[in-house]
Amino acid sequence: MVDEEALDDASEEMPSDKVADLVEYIVCGLVDDEDAVSLDVTDGEEGSLIEVSCAEEDAGRIIGRRGRTIKAIRTLARALGQRVGTSVEVEVLG
Repeated sequence: MVDEEALDDASEEMPSDKVADLVEYIVCGLVDDEDAVSLDVTDGEEGSLIEVSCAEEDAGRIIGRRGRTIKAIRTLARALGQRVGTSVEVEVLG
């Protein structure tokens, strides 16, 4: 017999998944090589870490001049994270 309640719990999204979806949507709009973009989400007690991996030539587009673009992405991610109840950090790996 299948425990339906356990299945519902397993299929629920983590709050950090919503934030990761937003970050992925923004990043894919910025880069040339969308296939090279991947996100690694690590959930911990203090919050979530989203590591964005991309092609080396696209890392500069994500970071932006003087870090303005990544700062804006982090601001949006933190705002959504606060709304869904989690602390979020975003890092770019070239």
